[in-house]
Amino acid sequence: MNSVPYTREQTLNLFSYLKYLFNKRQDDLLYFKRYNELKKIMQNESLQTFFQPIVNLQTGETFGFEALNRPSQSQFFASVDNFYEFVGKTDRVFEFEMFCRNLSLKRYFANLNDTFRKEELSIFINIHPHVLLDKNYHCGDTLQQLNEIGIQPENVVFELTERSAVTDFQEFERVLSHYRSQGYRIAIDDVGSGYNSLKTLIFLKPEFIKLDRSLIQNIDESIPSQQLVSLIHDYAVQSNTKIIAEGIERAEEIKYLKRLGIQYAQGYALGRPNREIKLGELPSLA
Repeated sequence: MNSVPYTREQTLNLFSYLKYLFNKRQDDLLYFKRYNELKKIMQNESLQTFFQPIVNLQTGETFGFEALNRPSQSQFFASVDNFYEFVGKTDRVFEFEMFCRNLSLKRYFANLNDTFRKEELSIFINIHPHVLLDKNYHCGDTLQQLNEIGIQPENVVFELTERSAVTDFQEFERVLSHYRSQGYRIAIDDVGSGYNSLKTLIFLKPEFIKLDRSLIQNIDESIPSQQLVSLIHDYAVQSNTKIIAEGIERAEEIKYLKRLGIQYAQGYALGRPNREIKLGELPSLA
């Protein structure tokens, strides 16, 4: 019995389906390899931790450091953003966040020496807002580690990215009040990068507002950026909040922000991320 030949449309549909199966298998295989790479990174503590200084623009003194964890170059991740994007799609987000936080604090303390008075420096730790709301998270774990290494909670700032949308503001405000009662302070990162900024500031009342680099770059030449930063600065003064301008790369930006009254800043012009703790400094503004 002769089989009925496929029509051209059926042949194309079959080809498309086989191509879909092949691509899916390739994607699944890549996910598996990346997932194993992530496990190895956590098991071997093979993230690199860098510390970038945050400088007081008015005095030139180093106020603190932001801890930045970066994976080593890998064939499975094209960039740091690609790596963290993948982590966010796995079932190990909470575990990875705890790993990064503990690693940052451990390496920060190991880098401190007699030159640095730890009671006068603040360490900024990046944390995903959803982790703080996770019922599995026990804030006492971090507090115990701080006690062991001799750092006070008052010197630790949880830095929450504004790009991670907060939906239940009342619940989040309640959770943050709990952490503040233990001495921790809160910074909102990337302010100015998304539509949620103003609502986030009003409800969460952070101790620090970190202005996104998109607002800061060439601010001395951008009237719209100047107007927006000026408004945020006015709000910060009235709410007793400190501003940290990120992405400083030019002396002209520093001069403008200093004249405006912005207290803190962070960027290559003040100090690059370094595996050792190195004080930042103001460049010549002549």
